[in-house]
Amino acid sequence: MAGSFDGLEMLKLSIASREEEAMDNLEPRAPHARRRSSARASAPTARPATLPAFTPELAAEMAPIYARVKHLVTPMEWPHYAPLIKAINELKTTRNAVILAHNYMTPEIFHCVGDFRGDSLQLAKEAARTTASVIVQAGVHFMAETSKLLNPDKTVLIPDLEAGCSLAASITAEDVRKLREVYPGVPIVTYVNTSAAVKAECDICCTSSNAVKVVESLGAPRVLLIPDEYLAKYVQTKTKVEIIAWKGHCEVHERFTAKDIADIRAADPGTKIIAHPECPPDVIDVADFTGSTSAMINWVKTNRPKKVALITECSMASNVAVETPDVEFIRPCNLCPHMKRISLENIYEALRDMRYEVTVDPTVAEKARRAVERMVNLTN
Repeated sequence: MAGSFDGLEMLKLSIASREEEAMDNLEPRAPHARRRSSARASAPTARPATLPAFTPELAAEMAPIYARVKHLVTPMEWPHYAPLIKAINELKTTRNAVILAHNYMTPEIFHCVGDFRGDSLQLAKEAARTTASVIVQAGVHFMAETSKLLNPDKTVLIPDLEAGCSLAASITAEDVRKLREVYPGVPIVTYVNTSAAVKAECDICCTSSNAVKVVESLGAPRVLLIPDEYLAKYVQTKTKVEIIAWKGHCEVHERFTAKDIADIRAADPGTKIIAHPECPPDVIDVADFTGSTSAMINWVKTNRPKKVALITECSMASNVAVETPDVEFIRPCNLCPHMKRISLENIYEALRDMRYEVTVDPTVAEKARRAVERMVNLTN
């Protein structure tokens, strides 16, 4: 692939430590301790009433919501979830709040309390359009930062301080400044899965759904596309622009292998394999279709295969299954430990106590906002 960093001393110094840093995200260390942004508890407010009891009356009231997820949430689980869902939906009205739910959320969050649901690009667009006073990010920290960048005057809450991202941890603002020195004049496109501090050092953001369009919009012969190496390699197959890559990886997608795909096909040769471009190239090479989160969903809805395996975070298959009950999903299950830190319980606590508010240093925010808005404006 064009433009490898293997000879750069700065990469030698950083790559080995990045994977350790990504794993460190699972230790009790808040994301704001690692970057020029923060999350803090908002000013105390009076707590609304405690959770309602699961009574026959509540069961009847919540039955239409349960109908959406009953083939994924068991009757034993629902009496626990239903009071939380009712309380969260009532708190949204009280707080003038919306919940932005990423596709990797579990079904009881995605389908029962999410007001806007989608991939990173869709949620960024919804964040830019919302008139709500409070945004609760049912996702990870970089998504909450993006919402804050697009809504500097709104309150943005993250339910769990430890909801980080291995890709975001794979590169720093200092790394980007070094890249500017090594590749003067070469535009830098950053995947949205990065901190606000990194976005502030880049020219424009992208997501997996618009990366090719963003790269080609710059009109440059060479482009740095950071930090996901596999996404960069995939984009290189779709454009004549020379792509220079960083060696960051998603800890969910990098674990899939071509052998995993072969095993699925050996068990049932008719299964369609749909892969995310954050997967390694040998996985993409043997997939029936490769696309962004939204493209994967649209492919399943349009083609309605008898059986399909989504080679991505495993909650997405559960969420798509709600809308395509005629499709059987084979689940090669890799869970994102960061996404799974978000629960109904901590969403409820975030709205009840107005915690934890995400803020971004104003000097960083101004430049980072420009990179995000360029992406949103281009794709609009």
